[in-house]
Amino acid sequence: MKIAIDAHGGDFGIKPNIEGALSCLKNLSHEIILVGRDNEIREELRKLNINELGPRLKIVNAVQIIGMDKEPVEECRSKPNSSLMIAAELVAEKKADAFVSSGNSGAIMVASLLKMKRIRGVLRPAIAIPYPTEKGFSLVLDAGANTDCKPWHLLQFALMGSVYMKNVAGIANPKVGILSIGEEECKGSALVQEAIPLLKKANINFTGPLEGRDIPFGQADVVVTDGFTGNVVLKLSEGLAKFLFKSIKDQIHRKFTYKIGAFLMKKIFTDLRNKTNPDEFGGAPLLGINGIAMVSHGKSNARAIYNAVRVAGELAMAGAVAKIKKEIEASNPVEEKEANDEKI
Repeated sequence: MKIAIDAHGGDFGIKPNIEGALSCLKNLSHEIILVGRDNEIREELRKLNINELGPRLKIVNAVQIIGMDKEPVEECRSKPNSSLMIAAELVAEKKADAFVSSGNSGAIMVASLLKMKRIRGVLRPAIAIPYPTEKGFSLVLDAGANTDCKPWHLLQFALMGSVYMKNVAGIANPKVGILSIGEEECKGSALVQEAIPLLKKANINFTGPLEGRDIPFGQADVVVTDGFTGNVVLKLSEGLAKFLFKSIKDQIHRKFTYKIGAFLMKKIFTDLRNKTNPDEFGGAPLLGINGIAMVSHGKSNARAIYNAVRVAGELAMAGAVAKIKKEIEASNPVEEKEANDEKI
C-alpha cells in the first residue's frame, strides 16, 4: 500500500510527521509519500541522519501550506498546491491508497470532497472517532464534520460505521445505537425520534437509543449522532481523562505511602493511559468520500501519525470504500427530492 502523509499538518510542524513516517518504514510494509516542501522535508530527514530516501520513501513537492486556523473552503481553493490538496489529489489519481493529515480538520474535509468526491449516494461524509471502551472501542460518528443533520444522514452514518467495524474491528454483526437522553424511544430530540424508524428498517443490528454514560461500557459498537453532539462527547471525554490522570498524579505526590502504592500499580496506570490515549488510534477516518482520508489530531505526535498510517492501510486492504458503496446503494434511504435538495 502507498500512504501519503501531509508533512506540514498539525500544530507542531513537520517534525512529528517525518518521525512518524520513519516509524512506518521500520514497522510496516507500506510505501510512504511525504507531501510538502521538498527542501524542508530533506533538511528534517538530515537532522535524523537520513541522507538517502530508500525505495519505500518518496517526496512529492508542495510549496503551499493550509493554515490551521484559516477558513477551510477559502484556503483549499486559494492554495491548490498545498500539501493537503496534493495529498488528497494523489489518492484521487490512484497514486496513493490513502492519505493522513493532522492539519485543519475542516480543510481535510474540503480537500477530500474537492479531489476525491463523495461516494455516490452519500449525502454527508462523517468523521468516525474510535472511542475507548471497556470492551475495546466503539465508533462514534459524526464527530464534528456536520453540526446540523437530517434523519437520513444519521442512517447513512450507521451504515458506514457498521461497514468500518466489520472490516477493521472484525465484528461480524456490530450493534448500532443512537445517542439520546434516555433509552426510551419517545425521548430525545426531533432528529433522534425521526431517525429511529429509519434505523429500525435498515439492514443493520440496531439496538435502540443509548445514553452518553453507556458509551464507555461498549453498549453499542457504533454510536450515531450529529456532528455537534459527537464533537462535544469527544472533547468532554478527552478533558475528563486528562483531569482524572492529573488529579491522581497530584494525589500520589502528597504522601510517600501513596507513591509506594502507585509504584505497585504502575502497570495498571500505564495500561489505562494507553487505552485512553488518542495517539494509539492515530486518527479518525473520514467515511463517505471516494477514497481513504485519516483525520489526525492537531497535536499528533509521531506515534499518532504511525497509527493513523497503520489504520489507513487496514482500511485500504479491506476494501472499505467499495463495501461502503455497496451498503449505500443497497439501502437507498433518501427520497429523490430530499437528495436533490441536499447541498454541502
